[in-house]
Amino acid sequence: MNNHHIYIGLVHYPVYNKHKQVVASAVATVNLHDLARLAKTYELGGYFIINPLEDQHALIQRFLAHWLKGYGGQYNPRRIPPLHLIHCVYSLEEAVCFIKDKWNKIPQTIVTSARSNSYNLDYTQARVLLRQKEIPFLILFGTAWGLTEGLISQSNYVLKPICGIGSYNHLSVRTTAAIILDRLLGGENGCHPDD
Repeated sequence: MNNHHIYIGLVHYPVYNKHKQVVASAVATVNLHDLARLAKTYELGGYFIINPLEDQHALIQRFLAHWLKGYGGQYNPRRIPPLHLIHCVYSLEEAVCFIKDKWNKIPQTIVTSARSNSYNLDYTQARVLLRQKEIPFLILFGTAWGLTEGLISQSNYVLKPICGIGSYNHLSVRTTAAIILDRLLGGENGCHPDD
């Protein structure tokens, strides 16, 4: 079973900083590895790193060259397959166009947010929605202090936030993505229903 109709996107712009100003955030290379491995684990169609800054694209290309063509891949070849899922793009529109060209359909966007936005999609509804394999989906995760309200309002769906036990609510994007993808695509007791 694969989920090639589902893509994830890590948005570095437009996002908020801690003063709620709209900024472009820097790429953290640990997110490149970990979210690519997550995308491979759940057999997704791809992983978009959305960042408008040239110097950040150069950083990503150096990182990928090290792991795909250089010593990193020779030393640890198991890191190579997930990294082939990475697509480095300058905007959300570019990611949407990539998916549209591949599927001949505009993807449905699902955004995530730790803020208590008025969500319109819970996890049960999202699981049912994502079973429609003829429709491409793009699940967006924000960096810094989260996706802007403007981007959220333009999405097709806003997924219910992750709620912990206490009031602390500032998970890393890697942790957030892992929890969400497992809730949406994983099975009970850590196994897929087909296992």
